[in-house]
Amino acid sequence: MNKVGPVFYWTLGILSILILTGIIRPDFLESVTSTAQGFISDTFGWYYLIVVTIFLIVCIMFVVTPYGKIRLGKDEDRPEYSFPVWIAFLFSAGLGVGLLFFGAAEPIAHFAVSAPNAPEGSEQAAMDALLYTFFHWGLHGWAIYAIIAICLAYFNFRKDKSGLISATLSPLWNMDGKLGKTIDVVAIVATLSGIATTLGFGALQMNGGISLLTGLPNSFALQLAIIVIVTVIFIISSMTGIDKGIKILSTVNMSLVGVVFLFFMIFGATMFSFNMLTNTIGSYIQNLPQLSFNIAPMSDDKRDWINAWTIFYWAWWMAWSPFVGTFIARVSRGRTLREFVVAVLLVPSIMGFVWFSFIGGTAISVESAGNIVSNLPDEEVLFGVLATMPFGTIMSYLTIFVIAVFFITSADSATFVLASQSTAGSLNPGKRIKLVWGILMSATAAVLLYSGGLQGIQNTMILVAFPFSIIMVLMVIALFKSLAQERLREEAAERKELREWKKWRKDHDKKDKLRKKLEKKEKRNKKWKSHDKVADEKWSEIVEPQPDPSEESSYQQQKLPEDILKDQEKNQEKDK
Repeated sequence: MNKVGPVFYWTLGILSILILTGIIRPDFLESVTSTAQGFISDTFGWYYLIVVTIFLIVCIMFVVTPYGKIRLGKDEDRPEYSFPVWIAFLFSAGLGVGLLFFGAAEPIAHFAVSAPNAPEGSEQAAMDALLYTFFHWGLHGWAIYAIIAICLAYFNFRKDKSGLISATLSPLWNMDGKLGKTIDVVAIVATLSGIATTLGFGALQMNGGISLLTGLPNSFALQLAIIVIVTVIFIISSMTGIDKGIKILSTVNMSLVGVVFLFFMIFGATMFSFNMLTNTIGSYIQNLPQLSFNIAPMSDDKRDWINAWTIFYWAWWMAWSPFVGTFIARVSRGRTLREFVVAVLLVPSIMGFVWFSFIGGTAISVESAGNIVSNLPDEEVLFGVLATMPFGTIMSYLTIFVIAVFFITSADSATFVLASQSTAGSLNPGKRIKLVWGILMSATAAVLLYSGGLQGIQNTMILVAFPFSIIMVLMVIALFKSLAQERLREEAAERKELREWKKWRKDHDKKDKLRKKLEKKEKRNKKWKSHDKVADEKWSEIVEPQPDPSEESSYQQQKLPEDILKDQEKNQEKDK
């Protein structure tokens, strides 16, 4: 299982070409990815909106139908990790750097830079800012993760297939040949592009924070140094496995994020954030169907905004889904479909809503009060908000540390997933293959930053996510086919069991009826025997009355000797 095969070498070749092109011809790489990204967004934007909404509907169906009782594993399997640790895994792997990078930057962008529906800086723009942030970080995104995790866990743990993306399509085609390997290569490249995007965000934001605090330039050299240092740390952590390095880092992440959140709750715009949270949740529930299918066919400006934000997010979630889905599947064995979907959709979404309400709400409040942070680059907005708050410098250093820990955790988890996917789905891939993927992952992030900065990373991710989205649709079809077959087998087994039970019941009733008949007959016989005995005793008393011994004695005394002799002769004749 730990031996590398063609999938590894094919992926290595594709990534080598990408890295070398980015080093030798960075302008060419940025131009090609930008053109391809624009074509996909303009031509298939509608497709992204529809397919992601379908994923959410499928997840909801698992909650409300009998399919929800099916376990991600055998019927006797039970969860390996406690609920808090499991949620920490979800939070660290699925959100991570993105929460810190976009926590203040996205609401500020929707409020003051490029509002989707209203004039920038208006009250409606503030409402829309959090509404669209909730939309981009809420149920739709987590439905993408849930679909991948469900398919992988179901086929791996319940059907005993390998932990590969291609194995989830086995109900449709034979995945042992070139088709299966091609699908695995696409999944790994998509995973790597999504992870590289996140690592690029992390490096940019750490660079932005360091620049604001120390005056060092915001340059690629500093970003490269950050990537190298973090790479060394997460590779060391990845050698310890899930139950040590990743588990400890995930728990530390939750604690540190809790500290940052409490700081904003205490020193930020607390009441404003509470009010915005309450109002936006209502708007989110009310407008979710309309947001899900909004493609703005009559407005080019609005369509450009949707391409830049919504389509980007759906592509990012899908590019990350093989990584996060594989990791979530690995730690979710034994949970039922209903329990899994409810937890994966609601818990991280609600945590994200609360986070963005307080971080983004404070940023909007700061901007509205005249402390302009919207003119800062996205990676510096959070630090600009912290600079207006008490103990801002201390919290800025702590935030940089939190970003680094998230960076390390995400990269650590990613090396495990990439190593697993390139070694036939091994649940415990070897250390050497983790080392190789750790270096390749960081090199890809560095090259994309060098060739096109943040925009180059986004372009590449949207480009790679498109073919993988088609694979995801096929995965859902294969899952339902397998579930239908399992349901048919269960129904056949239930019918057989019902027939056997009816037969047993019929035999049991027949035997019970015979037993009662025999008991009744035996009882009747005992009754008649008792009656016969009593009747015999009474009859004997009537026919042959027994003389009273005292009377017989007196009678014998009254008899004469000759009478006694006659009686004896009669008795002798009777005896004869």
